[in-house]
Amino acid sequence: MVIKSIEPLPRHLNNFLEYCEVEKGLTPLTAKNYARFLKRFFSWLEKENLSSLTPDELSEEHVTKYRIWISRLPNATRASASGLSSSTQIRYLIALRSFLSYFHEKGIPCLPTEKIKLPKERKERHVKFLDFEQVQKLVGTAGNTTPAGLRDRAILEGLFSTGLRVAELAALDKKQFDTLSKKKDFEISIVGKGGYPRTVYFSENSFTALKAYLATRGDSDPALFIRYGGPKHARLRLTTYAIETIVKKYAVRAGLPFLATPHTLRHSFATDLLNQGVDLRSVQEFLGHRNIATTQVYTHVTNKQLRDIHRKVHSQRHNKSE
Repeated sequence: MVIKSIEPLPRHLNNFLEYCEVEKGLTPLTAKNYARFLKRFFSWLEKENLSSLTPDELSEEHVTKYRIWISRLPNATRASASGLSSSTQIRYLIALRSFLSYFHEKGIPCLPTEKIKLPKERKERHVKFLDFEQVQKLVGTAGNTTPAGLRDRAILEGLFSTGLRVAELAALDKKQFDTLSKKKDFEISIVGKGGYPRTVYFSENSFTALKAYLATRGDSDPALFIRYGGPKHARLRLTTYAIETIVKKYAVRAGLPFLATPHTLRHSFATDLLNQGVDLRSVQEFLGHRNIATTQVYTHVTNKQLRDIHRKVHSQRHNKSE
């Protein structure tokens, strides 16, 4: 049954998000990301005086103009870049395509989803990471005398020690660490991206930082990481955005060569493991990747190591034979 909707596109957002969670079984975090990306699309509609556009009125021309617009948006994480990366643009377009899929599912006429073609990656993905000395420098910039400083140090140590995604770190609860004082190291089970459980391990440094931070907590809030400022009646749990802001702040203070993010520390965690000789399959487990192909982005490390070893060994043999 075809149902012609006279409601403009932005008015369908709440129903779409409910559909994602209830009917599609997507996680609240995925629905939240879809909402964030679609609100950017709605901002473009408003800018173009198209806020009253209904699903059946959306055309390929509209989509093309929107794609051009998002490709030119500034990228806050890359100071020298003129626009969003291809991977970020893809996220925006996937959200829009899912939005159109919802209309098809509900029998509401709209543009076919195949009309939204995803851009190809401009080049092979290059992972930015910090070496161990840079990580130490980053952590060292966090204070260790105030509750906020101790919290920040625990966040930085935790991200590098565990390889947690920022959303996974933000979701941690204080009760998961009730037995810290009874152990010399620590591991916990979490439910990560896609609803898959895995075990994460905290290093001795991370363990020490967590204990020092938790010793300052006298509140009853369940969240592990809380804010110490902001609106009085807002929830205390740090958001992913707040944690990203914290990491970037210390990256600037540490004078790192680029603006590090929580994901940079996740990359650094994986890279450090490979540098220590850990095999790729184990790194896959640590990161919670469902597919080994996702983890293979880190082979830039092992490839470089093999190349350096090859050059060193062969140059030595060549010099001896002369």
